[in-house]
Amino acid sequence: MRRRNRFSDVISRQLDLFEREEAELIGECAEAERRYDRADRDEAEEFYGDYVDLVESGTEALAELRWAYASTLDEDDAEEYEDAFNRTVKKRLPRFGLEIDLR
Repeated sequence: MRRRNRFSDVISRQLDLFEREEAELIGECAEAERRYDRADRDEAEEFYGDYVDLVESGTEALAELRWAYASTLDEDDAEEYEDAFNRTVKKRLPRFGLEIDLR
């Protein structure tokens, strides 16, 4: 049985806050993805670009949230927290988790 990560509560609260504060962006991402999925071949590239831009904005916002908290920790704890944060984003908000490690 895996030990629960000591940062899981704070990460859960952070992602709850993100989902509330960025609900409009999350909705825009879902709508942009639907537009892309329904697009004709001629329009698909443009719609995909719109989708990627929105996802990038969300990923950057999450990375800023992660960095703000990690900056309050010592180096080892920050690394552990960042890894846990990234794993949780990938599970809970997968569209924003694709590149969270790169930010």
